[in-house]
Amino acid sequence: MTTSYSRPTPLATTWLIAEREIRMRLRSKAFVISTAVLLLAVLASIVIGSITSQNAEPAKVAAVGSAIGTVSDTGQFDVVEATDRAEAEQLVKDGEVEAAVVPDDASPTGVSVIALDDSPGSVLNSLSIRPSLEILEPLDHDPLLIYFVSLGFGVAFFMSAITFGQIIAQSVVEEKQTRIVEILMATVPVRLLLAGKIIGNSLLAFGQIAGISAIAGIALLATGQDILLADVGPSLVWFVIFFAAGFVMLAALYSAAAALVSRTEDLGSALTPVTMLVMIPYFAVIFFNDNDLVITIMSYVPFAAPVGMPMRVFLGTAQWWEPLLSLALLVATTVVVLLIGSRVYANGLLRMGGKVKLAEALRG
Repeated sequence: MTTSYSRPTPLATTWLIAEREIRMRLRSKAFVISTAVLLLAVLASIVIGSITSQNAEPAKVAAVGSAIGTVSDTGQFDVVEATDRAEAEQLVKDGEVEAAVVPDDASPTGVSVIALDDSPGSVLNSLSIRPSLEILEPLDHDPLLIYFVSLGFGVAFFMSAITFGQIIAQSVVEEKQTRIVEILMATVPVRLLLAGKIIGNSLLAFGQIAGISAIAGIALLATGQDILLADVGPSLVWFVIFFAAGFVMLAALYSAAAALVSRTEDLGSALTPVTMLVMIPYFAVIFFNDNDLVITIMSYVPFAAPVGMPMRVFLGTAQWWEPLLSLALLVATTVVVLLIGSRVYANGLLRMGGKVKLAEALRG
């Protein structure tokens, strides 16, 4: 009696490799702990920021006579009433108040400010006489909020791409250096091996980004920042979608670059070009978050689109069809990179010794 053996389908083989990659990462205590710390850091930053903003106490200011009403009318200070100028000055010297406000008929505002050793900017600004202001093109968002949103997108993209990209590259080199890859290639087609490696790590990276977005949304709701969530929510969704496609492209580049070397010591130089593709959008979105031209260009450049287009969605400068067009360009570029990357990966994987030149790997 003979037993028939059916060869696994390409899909089943690819998923088997992907499961192997996922299990290996989840068994790593360092990976699990670092992911948990990252999620807790996101949660803590939102909660602490909310508590700090709600519990911020107004500055204490001493006031004398008619100046009491002037200071109280601003509604921005905790007013400590003093009987005379001498008492107000003493409160300033003792550090009980930030400044003292006393009547002064010679001043245009009718008051003078007394400080200890520095100019109290907040007090002077509140008591200054300002002309009426008309803003022709008001900003939709606070510049500080724009900075923090761009920083969040940049850091999340940079950290996840670098972390999982390095994991993929390290895995490729270790399998090549220990000759395990020869055993794997004897039973698994090389392109399926690459596909499983990319899918497994991409799912982990996507899960991490989705977890960060979910934690951020829950934290904003829990702290009563519904309006902020309504502003940031759509851009968070687009960020997760763009990251999923963008990371697959980067994973193919990391795998191909790692296949060109046979030693861990040579990995850094091989990954430098790919690392630069990750660093450029990270720095660009932080330093040029208020530059519409730069952000618009970034939103259509495939390796920068995962941070550029979500920023434009947040700022409200993108038309409804622009994220779809940018995503289509990113997916098309990812397919091309996968085809080229798989060729480089397959041709460089069994070449031992020195670093394989990219042109040689492309020729096969």
